[in-house]
Amino acid sequence: MKNSDAQNKRIANMTFASVYPLYIEKVEKKGRTKDELHQVITWLTNFGQEKLQELIQENATFETFFQQASLNPHAHLITGVICGVRVEEIENPLTQQVRYLDKLVDELAKGKKMEKILRGA
Repeated sequence: MKNSDAQNKRIANMTFASVYPLYIEKVEKKGRTKDELHQVITWLTNFGQEKLQELIQENATFETFFQQASLNPHAHLITGVICGVRVEEIENPLTQQVRYLDKLVDELAKGKKMEKILRGA
């Protein structure tokens, strides 16, 4: 799936800090916890709590966020539709990584079991 260059740039320049509170709100509204959200983020990025807070305080863009991440080797197993697009068909690597995170947060909010969300963990 080919996103427009403008859309890819917009996603790359969004700050993780601006989206993070929305992730928390989404999962907590559905009865999940901030700790579970952090577990999902850590699984995908290999960031510890301290690094995550540092990136939030720095107002890191998603581009910087994922440049510093050590993506889980099982991330390619994340499939499905997010924002009307199949994540496995996204051609831009950064946009795909952001959508991987969106998909994991979505699965958490929908009540999926943690062992299913953390593919091959």
